[in-house]
Amino acid sequence: MVGVCRGAANFSRRAEERDVRVSRLQRLRQNLAQQELDVLLVSQPENRRYLSGFTGSAGWLLISASDAFLAVDFRYVEQAKKEAPDFDVVHVKGDLANWLPKLTSDSGFKKVGFEADQVPFAIYQQLCKTAGDGGCQIQLIPTSGLVESVRAVKEPEEIEFIAEAVKLADDAFEHAKSVIRPSVSEKEIAWELERFLRESGSEPMPFDIIVASGSNAALPHAKPSEKVILENEPVVIDLGARVNGYCSDLSRTFFLGDADKTFSKIYDIVLGAQLTALAAITSGISGDQADRLARTVVEQAGYGDAFGHGLGHGVGLGAHESPRLGPNSSDLLIDGMVFTVEPGIYIAGWGGVRIEDTVAMENGKIKALTRADKIANIC
Repeated sequence: MVGVCRGAANFSRRAEERDVRVSRLQRLRQNLAQQELDVLLVSQPENRRYLSGFTGSAGWLLISASDAFLAVDFRYVEQAKKEAPDFDVVHVKGDLANWLPKLTSDSGFKKVGFEADQVPFAIYQQLCKTAGDGGCQIQLIPTSGLVESVRAVKEPEEIEFIAEAVKLADDAFEHAKSVIRPSVSEKEIAWELERFLRESGSEPMPFDIIVASGSNAALPHAKPSEKVILENEPVVIDLGARVNGYCSDLSRTFFLGDADKTFSKIYDIVLGAQLTALAAITSGISGDQADRLARTVVEQAGYGDAFGHGLGHGVGLGAHESPRLGPNSSDLLIDGMVFTVEPGIYIAGWGGVRIEDTVAMENGKIKALTRADKIANIC
């Protein structure tokens, strides 16, 4: 009876997964119809996984109004059949230009969209030449954001996976408080945090962990160095975890020792900017409007020029994806989206402060997924 129950549960889960993928394809096909495309070539890895379930490191999807192909080389044929049972798996050989023009032409596709930021210009030129030389009557059309716009609104299960990844990141930060001390290098702390995350169940890191102390903290994307962490200086930690492909992103800044006046002032400004944004962001506002909520606080404190990046970015299968929260972003923030809120101030020669949470938009307001405390100093 146990075996029967487990089999029924597995069948039910597979059926639910299939329904989810069918829904995703339907939404994408609406975008294709609006763009008047016969078929879309999908090569971005997260987009490929999102639509098909295929986790291999190489492959292409071809999605039309009625067809769904997954093209892979010899290495991935069996994996593709197992992970993407609802796709027609096509075994291809050679470069994209060797098989795409013929496959699309033979299938009757004329207007072929491709992800412009994923296909190098040299490959595009080769595709055009091969299609022309072979007499294939196809038109290659660059596209942007067709799949990403679908991915931006998360399904409940996706948010559950992200929440699990957030919990791992929270736990890692709690662990960091117990291991960071003077005389330990940034690299040693970064490695200890990665080890902790992996042993706690995280898949490979969604991005390189940042541990930046002292003047290094003035670099928003600092790389951990051999620099030894000292007392009485700011330390920025930026880390994330990955669960079932889904990411989290967390930043905290603290002062090792008793915080001085400069750190306390900068920290309070950044925290105030973040709390203002968390409280005021509502469904329907744009990424630019959300960014303005926090940026105004920083500017009014006299540090506008020191906040040089956007307020946040989407989180999902990618550590950075749609929507974008920043100046001139027209992305609308709506229920189901998951993104970061991370204002910062960076001062060359002194250091920086960044406070970042991963949040979800739910019932028109922000729901914080991150739980790590926002302490200003560690003694």
